[in-house]
Amino acid sequence: MTAYVLLEDGTRLDGQAVGAPGPALGEVVFNTAMTGYQEAVTDPSYAGQIITFTYPLIGNYGVWGDCVESDRPHARAVIMREATAEAPAGSDGSWPDWLARTGVAGVSGVDTRGLVRHIRDQGAMRGGVFPGDMPGDEARALIEAEPDMVGLDLAREVTPGEAIVSEGTGPHVVALDTGIKTSIVRNLQERGVRLTQVPCTTTAAEVREHEPDAVFLANGPGDPAALDYVVGTVRELVGEVPVFGICLGHQLLCRAVGLETFKLPFGHRGANHPVKDLETGKIEITAQNHGFAVAGPGGGHTVPGDEPVRWETDFGAAELSHVNLYDRTVEGLVLKDVPGACVQYHPEAGPGPHDSLYLFDRFLDLISA
Repeated sequence: MTAYVLLEDGTRLDGQAVGAPGPALGEVVFNTAMTGYQEAVTDPSYAGQIITFTYPLIGNYGVWGDCVESDRPHARAVIMREATAEAPAGSDGSWPDWLARTGVAGVSGVDTRGLVRHIRDQGAMRGGVFPGDMPGDEARALIEAEPDMVGLDLAREVTPGEAIVSEGTGPHVVALDTGIKTSIVRNLQERGVRLTQVPCTTTAAEVREHEPDAVFLANGPGDPAALDYVVGTVRELVGEVPVFGICLGHQLLCRAVGLETFKLPFGHRGANHPVKDLETGKIEITAQNHGFAVAGPGGGHTVPGDEPVRWETDFGAAELSHVNLYDRTVEGLVLKDVPGACVQYHPEAGPGPHDSLYLFDRFLDLISA
């Protein structure tokens, strides 16, 4: 069976169908990690997107029950140079069979290097994976009907329908669940946190009813500017309890204190992004998955130098804590006059290096301060 990738600008790449049958529509992005294909597809932050894997061989260690970041796949399709059907002893089967079983469309045999170069030059854009016999004009019509990522609220699609409570002997943390990863939950639980995950539509008054010691803002998909209802909730809670955010949660906390966000040309997605911790001077190799970022002081898209710079927010000063060494975008900040901090990247990895796990301990220090 043949399949093809078509982008909204007319670019087409042909290959072989893998997994579930198409069509599958979404924003076409790329991930630079060498491993973790199963974790990526089940990461709720990929809702509404099609992942192009830059590593040329995908599926070579099969699939495993503990290599998932949520209860189901969220990426709509995958694009690969070569998909393999390895199923090592002890695994739960092969990658192509898993894609078919879970309803994820895929295409193999694609020039992914060429596709990634195109996205880097032209930016992430709408596209789709289509059966080889689907006429091009029908595919183009489907792409044109697909909503753009800017202004899109996808958090409602991945948030739980009701609160999820896990026991612990430590502080009680309420997480506004905009698509929290299993690795984040696990890292909080391993530190003794008593965690209550609530739907992202939960109001500040309803959060207060849980009597939290702190509020956690999770990762998730879509445009943070489309989540004014979450931003409003966070804004009411800032200054009352410590607040810590990761990825989308970073963007939501920043918008809650009066800062702006913008869409990156092609985003940061992978497990090899260098970030400098300005407090320690150390450089961490980080896992990242985001298409939006926080604007620097004055509204610029980058920050100069490696010295901490400051914003004036609606809740006092905020100071830059982490900076991306690829493009000098904002990767973290600390609120100086109320208890709060956030990072753009993923300290829990899943997949990726564990250089940044210390940030979970900093969060607990923030609660006990």
